[in-house]
Amino acid sequence: MSALPLGEDDGGRYPGFSTLAQARHWDPVTASVVQSRMTLPPDIRFFTPAEEAAARTLFDLLLDQHDEPRVPVVNMVDARLAEEQTDGWHYGNMPRDGEAWRATLAALDSEAGSRGGCSFALLDPEHQAALLQDVCDLQQELWHGLPADRVWSLWTRYACTAFYSHPLAWDEIGFAGPAYPRGYKNLGVDRLEPFEVRDIRPGADPTRRTGS
Repeated sequence: MSALPLGEDDGGRYPGFSTLAQARHWDPVTASVVQSRMTLPPDIRFFTPAEEAAARTLFDLLLDQHDEPRVPVVNMVDARLAEEQTDGWHYGNMPRDGEAWRATLAALDSEAGSRGGCSFALLDPEHQAALLQDVCDLQQELWHGLPADRVWSLWTRYACTAFYSHPLAWDEIGFAGPAYPRGYKNLGVDRLEPFEVRDIRPGADPTRRTGS
């Protein structure tokens, strides 16, 4: 299974496209910020080793990242939590985000222990996926004392915010990066800019990766 199909040889939908090739069209500050995301990810500061293992497994499953190159989502989320860069709000029936992350990762390990006698990270992939599906299916029911739909929202909000801020993810969806200062001139459905690449599999299910 290809985690991040980035070119024609590995099954990408936008062959030959590279977001970073557009960096010369961005202002220097923007270019520096985006390019820095391709450097070594920040060290883990918020998660404990057990929480990091559970979070890494959770994000890989949610985002279908099982091979390299990976977007370092766990490091990016950890940095946000360590610096308390949350969304600025939380549901009234949920703890603050940092506390909620610790509680839900511990719950994953507890649930995995009940089902397989091991941590969530060491559970076999089929049972990991089944556990997450069970949480999702609970919807507004409680899961380890917390509303399951709010738990699911916490996990997916942080996962998607981190993943889709990274140039590797932009390559995967054919996004050319910040529009400023160049902008776009060919507005409208299916009107590509000269620097854009056409999707070679427009009818494919966008929720499924190559080889899934």
